[in-house]
Amino acid sequence: MKNIILQKLDEDVRTEESLSSCMSCGVCTAICPAAEFYKYDPRVICTTVQSRDVAEIEKLLKSDVIWYCGQCMSCKTRCPRGNAPGGLITVLRRISQELGYFVESEKGRQQLAIERTVGQNIVKHGYCVSPDLVRPELHPEQGPNWKWFRRNIKEVAPKFGAVYNEEKAGSLRKINEKDLDELREIFNVTGGTDLYNQIENCSAEVAEKLQIPFEDDYFMKVYTEDNGTHTKDSHQV
Repeated sequence: MKNIILQKLDEDVRTEESLSSCMSCGVCTAICPAAEFYKYDPRVICTTVQSRDVAEIEKLLKSDVIWYCGQCMSCKTRCPRGNAPGGLITVLRRISQELGYFVESEKGRQQLAIERTVGQNIVKHGYCVSPDLVRPELHPEQGPNWKWFRRNIKEVAPKFGAVYNEEKAGSLRKINEKDLDELREIFNVTGGTDLYNQIENCSAEVAEKLQIPFEDDYFMKVYTEDNGTHTKDSHQV
């Protein structure tokens, strides 16, 4: 019987679309913005997947490495053979989530924060980022901007063409329930809802093992955690 990891790789059409003739030239790594700063080498990832070495691929799925990619797809534009390591990364991330391996790494555990913010924003409100749901205290890099914008949104939004919370065409409009129900059904049919539940369940298990309250404390832990070892100029502690 084929190993489950190899089976999932082979079943995902994006695997073949992203990686069919890699010759390990390293152009993807040379052009990759993430590789400039992180301990990240897309060429090595492609070589590892092509090797079909289950143990090494499993290490990837449990590592921080597959979460460093910014999905800019610069790799695809420069690959002499038309490969897309960034696309392959999306497959590896999906498998890591489905098999629960994402909780084995610091960056992987942060998928809970992404799912609860961007992911749930889409499902509940139809937006990746909704100003009504942004918690300013989680974005100190913005200074007072978010607080000010939320306080003055009704006055400010029309000035840049937005129709805040109104049921008519325009940015920041209120998405009607019929459209939201259709969007949620798309998530249900395509497996998105199941994946969200998997991220929640696996994360809850980790929180229980750590004896950390799951609903808010664990979220803040994964949202803010940084062991300082991810960039090239950092050192393992």
